[in-house]
Parts: sequence; C-alpha cells; structure tokens
Amino acid sequence: MTPLNSKNIEGTNTVKLVQIESKTIVGHKVRTKNDREMEPATAKIGGLWAKFTTDIAPNLGTDNVGYGVYTEYETDHTGAFDVLAGSTPYEGSENAGLSQVVLVEDDYLVFSGVGELPQAVINVWSEQIWPYFNKNSCIHERAYTTDFELYKGAEAVDIYIAIKKQATA
Repeated sequence: MTPLNSKNIEGTNTVKLVQIESKTIVGHKVRTKNDREMEPATAKIGGLWAKFTTDIAPNLGTDNVGYGVYTEYETDHTGAFDVLAGSTPYEGSENAGLSQVVLVEDDYLVFSGVGELPQAVINVWSEQIWPYFNKNSCIHERAYTTDFELYKGAEAVDIYIAIKKQATA
C-alpha cells in the first residue's frame, strides 16, 4: 500500500504517520471482542484466518496481498468489533459470497513487524501498539473507525491504526 503522505513519528524508530487512499477489501468476517479472543473456547479470529487460507488464498494472484481489517467498533478496544480476513478483489470474488469493507482515506499510524506469523502480529500489538497508546506522553488518540493489518509476505506485517485528527494551531 502506497501512502499519500508519510513521516516518521518523533521519538520512535518504527512508527510512521501516513495518509492512505481508500481501498476495497473483500473476505470473510466475524464479530468478536478482545476478551473473547483470549479464551480458546470463544476465540474466532484463528478460525477466520483458517477459512481465509482455504477459501480465499488459493484464488489470489501475485498482485493480491492479505489484509486483516478491524471495523464497526462498538466503543473502544474493550467493546465488540468486526474482523475481516481478506484481500483486494480478485477474479471471481464478486460471486464468492464475501463481505466487503472499505479502508477509508484517513490518517493512520503504521507499526511494523517481522517474524513467524501469527506471532509477529501478536508481538506488534502487544509490544508496540498497546504500549504506544498507553503512554501518558502519547499525542495521538485512536479513532476506532477502521484499523488493518497488511501482510507483506510470509513473515512481515504492517499494522495501520486510524487516529483522530489533531487540532491545528
């Protein structure tokens, strides 16, 4: 994904502020909560990615990449939200009964990770995203509109977190 604008965030080596163009993503979707995902009996995201792997991944061309999209937040990280495991539209996707979401043109902070998936994704969330937004000195506030994971290969992910616009002086 090529950002419209990009700049590094002062005081970090890995966080970038970007603005992206809107993009449609198609895939399978579930509704869940973070506390449910901590319990194997109620977790849904692992099964969602298994369905992506069997139903969608075999149909993807070299121009398609995987996305994990978080939308329809009930409140914040404590409330329910939708997760879509998918890709950009591919040949035949219009007839596959897939859900669709739009990544809206907006400001996002991008956190990157490398390593074995899905552990690299878990590490980015737990070691970068949550600590960043929990700092008292954090100047950004999550928008809880649309966040997404962009899978850049077998062992690389960028996670885009929508942020609220900052007031300009």
